[in-house]
Amino acid sequence: MELVCGCYEQVLFGFTVHREPGRSGQSEKWSPVADFTHHGHAASLSAVAVNNRFVVTGSKDETIHIYDMKKKVEHGALMHHNGTINCLKFFGNGHLISGGEDGLICVWDAKRWDCLKSIKAHKGHVTSLSVHPSGKLALSVGTDKTLRTWNLIEGRSAFIKNIKQNAHIVEWSPSGEKYIVVTINKIDIYQLETASIIGTITTAKRISSVTFISGSILAVAGDEEIVRLFDCDSLKCLCEFKAHENRVKDICSFEVPEHHVIVTASSDGFIKMWRHNPAKTPPSLLCEVNTKARLTCLGVWLDSVTDTKDQLPTAAAPSPVSKEEQEFKTSPPKSDDSAGKQQSKKFGWTKDNKKPTKAENVVSVKKRKLEGILEKKKKKKVQITE
Repeated sequence: MELVCGCYEQVLFGFTVHREPGRSGQSEKWSPVADFTHHGHAASLSAVAVNNRFVVTGSKDETIHIYDMKKKVEHGALMHHNGTINCLKFFGNGHLISGGEDGLICVWDAKRWDCLKSIKAHKGHVTSLSVHPSGKLALSVGTDKTLRTWNLIEGRSAFIKNIKQNAHIVEWSPSGEKYIVVTINKIDIYQLETASIIGTITTAKRISSVTFISGSILAVAGDEEIVRLFDCDSLKCLCEFKAHENRVKDICSFEVPEHHVIVTASSDGFIKMWRHNPAKTPPSLLCEVNTKARLTCLGVWLDSVTDTKDQLPTAAAPSPVSKEEQEFKTSPPKSDDSAGKQQSKKFGWTKDNKKPTKAENVVSVKKRKLEGILEKKKKKKVQITE
């Protein structure tokens, strides 16, 4: 188990969490130990996503970096967006979906890392997206004050709903029967069958992150040090607890056999893990670690997780990757909007803040751009002489 988090200081942190059996009559002990720090981006990190092998990070430098957690190497970088990467979501282990300030939603093959589809999704920025548990639908919200439903089988828009304000979070419930849309400090709960609002939760401060702990329990964090748990059926606040000394920037959760675990990251630099037992409220602190950085995004890599939902239900699934093709490849994106390029780089993994060394067989981005400019000049000279 690994905690991964990004920060304004452009660094990705990794902490391995060790679980040790407790002494007689005591619960087990959780201990986070620093595993790595990696300075791969040229600007602050804005999003992180994980599957059972890879961690991907998005940044204000307009790139998506891929980290192979099994081999502990940086696997490459995706360069297709023009603008900040606002959201990243894996569906199973086969696909990654990204959204950015350029209004694009891109679907990536998470084995070959080809851009399978690029859609101009919103007139403004894409602020959040979420994939239905079935993999057939996705939701996105943006700064054009719309909530859009996407048919992932056909790769097209299925439904557009105008909303009164710019939403910044959208999330499916684990069952896929409900979804929530967050605008500033308000959470609207929608029923999938009717696409109508069945309830609204309002908080005092702006909401920064939410996560479903179970089918109906929603953990809500915002521009304050308090985390609240709400019941989406009754709309009541089940409990609240002081998680940090400063605002909570991101929150996520997962389940172990004994209980649920809530993980929070804050501007105070701390990452904290909380044990949540529905019979015992509020959650109790499992462990904490101080990164001494201004954290922005958070993920939990569970190396023991096996996910069978590898493929989106498309008519023509991408061909499997052979052993000879395991090296990260570059290919032109299959795009509706050709803006941006996809490029790949492979770096050595570092356990400090030093920049990694490039592999010898990789041509730098600057050199590629220079070669492109020289090639254009040659073509112009040929045309003039003719």
